[in-house]
Amino acid sequence: MSVAPVRAIRVLLVDDQPLVRSGLRVLMADTADLEVVGEAGTGTEGVRLAAEPRPDVVVMDIRMPGMDGIEATGLIAAGDALIAPGVTRRLIADFVRVPGPVASAAPEARAPRPATGITEREREVLTLVGRGLSNGEMAEELFISTATATSHVSRLFTKLGARDRVQLVITAYEMGLVAAPR
Repeated sequence: MSVAPVRAIRVLLVDDQPLVRSGLRVLMADTADLEVVGEAGTGTEGVRLAAEPRPDVVVMDIRMPGMDGIEATGLIAAGDALIAPGVTRRLIADFVRVPGPVASAAPEARAPRPATGITEREREVLTLVGRGLSNGEMAEELFISTATATSHVSRLFTKLGARDRVQLVITAYEMGLVAAPR
């Protein structure tokens, strides 16, 4: 009895930030059973591409201009997963270690960006977001309610001009609040 070869999982990346798409593509390139079959910079383009290569998985950003990721996901198949905070942290940590044109300068070579305009508590929350903690985990660590942790994260989105949690993680690295694991 012969065993059929295992087909790679076909992945479509949808994010309006080319840097995030590039980082995901680089990470997935090192995994033999994952194949990136397309990239889209908008929800509308993601919906169109999802019909063409018929991906098994769509990695979708939630906040995008025009058609957001939630609306686009509703139009594609039964996608219902989001990147977990721990995965986001690992993605960014792996990304900052990648040499080449995607990661322009090593994080150690850059001076940390000052954390102006945020409170000390928000700085603590940003550090924990950078470490990949969920709102519930942050609440436990800071001895606050999950609703309060969520409020702090929401204020960080506004104050730092971040669209999503990945941007907050990147900001935490840029501010020197979190160091890439060695």
